[in-house]
Amino acid sequence: MIAVAVATLWAQPSAPGPEDRLALGVPSAIREWVARLTNDIRAHGLKGRVRTQCLLGTPVDVLQITDGWAQVACPAQETSGWLPIDQLVYPAEGDAEGVEHLVSATATAVRDEPGGDVAIPGVTLGTRLRVVGKPYRGWVPVALPGPRQPGWVPQRDLAAEPVSAASSTGVIAAGLDAVKLAQQLLEIPYLHGGVSAYGIDSPGLVWIVYRQLGIDVPRFNEALIDIGESVDFEDLHPGDLVFIEHGGDPKTPAIMAERGQTDLPEVIFSSPVYGKVVVESLKDSELTQITACRRLPVRV
Repeated sequence: MIAVAVATLWAQPSAPGPEDRLALGVPSAIREWVARLTNDIRAHGLKGRVRTQCLLGTPVDVLQITDGWAQVACPAQETSGWLPIDQLVYPAEGDAEGVEHLVSATATAVRDEPGGDVAIPGVTLGTRLRVVGKPYRGWVPVALPGPRQPGWVPQRDLAAEPVSAASSTGVIAAGLDAVKLAQQLLEIPYLHGGVSAYGIDSPGLVWIVYRQLGIDVPRFNEALIDIGESVDFEDLHPGDLVFIEHGGDPKTPAIMAERGQTDLPEVIFSSPVYGKVVVESLKDSELTQITACRRLPVRV
């Protein structure tokens, strides 16, 4: 299981450079690492080097170990990559106990006791934590991966994992919730391979937003563009996906926000061109560059 707040999966152990050491430690200093990278490196310099990222507690399958590195497969994202072995921990007995919740704050920290020292910093939106006891003065105990004592997080930073109704009303409600969550991530830096509130790429934004709604979607564009049902542009609802030509990628996914006063859609997406998550009205000329419109299934 992933033992740090955000673990980066690299294409190979030699992929990280000296500027990437902050992402390799325990704890992983992802916020500081991203802040030190230039926009060009975040958008282009990590291509071919970074596959994706995994959040705290994510189960992975270890494929091989060599020189302090582990190659792992991440079933939840249907991909694999390399990470420092120190960022992993073997599951302990009872690791499935407790009631699963989602981190609803953009970021939080797990502490060793209510209001105590930070045990795991930088735990990000969309991380699944299992509550294993009763609240205490606004704090709740959560299980940590491996043979460690429970940590504590502010109760206000967690939300019960949602179950959406499989109906037209449920689709609309889920879509509006998706827009609110995407708006929560506006201005987050673009990061190739990123899935956290410290840096995120285009499909990563869709993945983490719908994960927060209890809807698992593919992590990468190639599979994401085929999920759900095709819808006509005129029938788009908030929360639907619009795939546009952007930054040289014809399959860039964006989340439909709303139609503006000119009846043109506003979309939210993580842009390698602007270097961050943005909301933008599609101009008339850009409407011809829409490659697909999809509506994601609502979980029963």
